[in-house]
Formats: sequence, C-alpha cells, structure tokens
Amino acid sequence: MTSDAPRGVEAPPELVQLLTPEGERVEHPDYDIELTDEEVRSLYRDLVLVRRVDLEAVALQRQGELGIWASLLGQEAAQIGSGRALTDADMAFPTYREHGVAWCRDVDPVRLLGLFRGVNHGGWDPAEHNFHLYTIVIGSQTLHAVGYAMGMQRDGAEAATIVYFGDGATSQGDVNESFIWASVFNAPVVFFCQNNQWAISEPLEKQTRIPLYKRASGFGFPGVRVDGNDVFACLAVTRKALQNAREGQGPMLIEAFTYRMGAHTTSDDPTRYRVADELEAWKLKDPIERLKAYLFKNQIADQEFFDKIDAEADALGKDVRRRCLEMPDPEPEALFQHVYAAPHALLDEERDQYLTYLAGFER
Repeated sequence: MTSDAPRGVEAPPELVQLLTPEGERVEHPDYDIELTDEEVRSLYRDLVLVRRVDLEAVALQRQGELGIWASLLGQEAAQIGSGRALTDADMAFPTYREHGVAWCRDVDPVRLLGLFRGVNHGGWDPAEHNFHLYTIVIGSQTLHAVGYAMGMQRDGAEAATIVYFGDGATSQGDVNESFIWASVFNAPVVFFCQNNQWAISEPLEKQTRIPLYKRASGFGFPGVRVDGNDVFACLAVTRKALQNAREGQGPMLIEAFTYRMGAHTTSDDPTRYRVADELEAWKLKDPIERLKAYLFKNQIADQEFFDKIDAEADALGKDVRRRCLEMPDPEPEALFQHVYAAPHALLDEERDQYLTYLAGFER
C-alpha cells in the first residue's frame, strides 16, 4: 500500500445500485425491482441469519472443531440477492464460500460444516437442492456449470445455471475456457463473480487492467457490474440475467463489486497485506446495515422485528454449534464410498488393502 487513501471506497461510476449505503432507494434505467414489505423483511432475515451461521463457523474453527473455514463476511448481499433470483429448476455451482446461496437452496448449514470438519465429502445431494457440492479447486466449477447448462439447452429445459467465483479465479485458465464454450454454444449460464478485491493477498490491480465485467465483451457476451453490498440490485440484475439465459439469449457475466471483510480463510491473516483504514471504510457499506436503515426509514419494520430476528439468529447459532459437535466420525471405509457411480475393481482392491491394514491395530 503506497497511498494514504483506502482502496475501493468510491463506487465505480458504472455500478448498478438500487439501495445506497445510507439506505436510500434509487432507480436505475435498466434494472428495477418491485418487492413487497414482507419480501424486504425476508431478505433482511436471510442476511442476518447467514451472517450468524458464518460467525459461528469461524468460532468453531478457532476452537479446533473445524479444520478451516472460508468466511462470507461482507458478501451476504451478493449471495442472498443472487440466490433468491434462482428458480427451483435452475442449478447453482458454488466455490467454497457460498454459504448464503446454500441457505437460499435450503441446504442445512450443518451440512456445510461437515466438509470442513472432515466427516464427509460434501454432505448434501446436489440433485435434491439444485446446488452443486463445494469446489475447492479454483475456477474448475465454471466448466462444470457450462457443461450442465449445455445439457439443459439440449434437453429443452426452461432453466439456467449460475456459477460463482472470485476475482482471483478470473486469472485461471478454466474460467476463460468456460467463457469461450458458453459464448460459442450460447449456453444458458450466468457467471457471477464476487469481486471482493483480494485474491487471498493479491489486490485486484494485480489481476486485471480493466474492470472485470468488461472481460465478457472480449468473449462475445454482455457483462455488468453491480453493487455487491446492495441486496436489491443483486437480486434485480441476477433475476434479469437468468431470465435472459432461459429465453435463449446466452451467457452473461455479473461482477458483484463487494469486499471481503474477514480473512480469505481462517488460515489467513489479512492484517499482513491490507490496511485497517480500508476495512473501516467498507464497514460503512455493510449490506445488513444499509437494509436495516431502509426498513427503519420507510417504517417497514420496528425495533420489535429486529429484536426478534436477532433472537432467532442467536438460537440458530446455538443449534448449529450443538449439531456440529454431535456429528459422528465416519467409519474408515467411508473414504471409498461415492468415488465412482458404479463398482470399480481397483478402488475395491484399495479399500480391502486399507481395511486389512487397519485390522492390524487394536481398536
């Protein structure tokens, strides 16, 4: 850091925004959304509960109950807004940080923790929730999403896929290859890049010379940058992009301009590479606080409502903690389950050898 001014505090001029950091509703010529009061309150509930799950998971890791955790702190609006834009028929492909999207797809939060506790290989059925398993390899899920979208296209399904990745992943070959395939085959896929401005310890300026959303034009499809801390804008932009994809208009890249308020993962120390002033500046853009301000100003919710949501969040946190600690360790042979869809001779041989080895120890 060579400048005294915090990075990324001023919103880019091309940003799609429907709710300012102060909680004021604004209009946009290309994107608008009509929400009932109950829908707005529901979005606020989503944001608060997802943040509470995330904070509990961080605490569990710090206490040695999880091996690692990737926090979504600060990115709740991007995930809830886009997640609530999905229909039941759409398919979502996450990285390892999309806890908010998992919430929108009705995945039990405790099932997310199983992977990081080391008791399962994923924990949920992707077909049941139309939410793929978490992908640890950076960017590879974009290829999976495009392939799935091409399958939907050939089946004539009125559905689309959405795939999540970070700003750092845009430097990966898999992501760029997926852009090519999606464009050439006009696949019904929405690329949702959560630009939290830090690819672990590398700032955005070391990833690109142009805004990320403009990369889409080089591959032949549209891109848009949205305020990733504005749940209204994320919902409106993603809803339109998904609908266009379902109608045969092809792919779109959404760059959600947000900020990772925590560490990259719990093994990371962000104080080593970014200044405190930057974080403090972005706290003023907090997605939950701006929606809370909007609810107050428009008399859509009162203090009793907020207290009720806070109490529900605390109860959820306690429930997640209890059920996480109660998860049983798997049997050793579980390591060999669900590797292939059908029996596999070599895998069976390796399993038998492993179990024979374990049988030589006292248990």
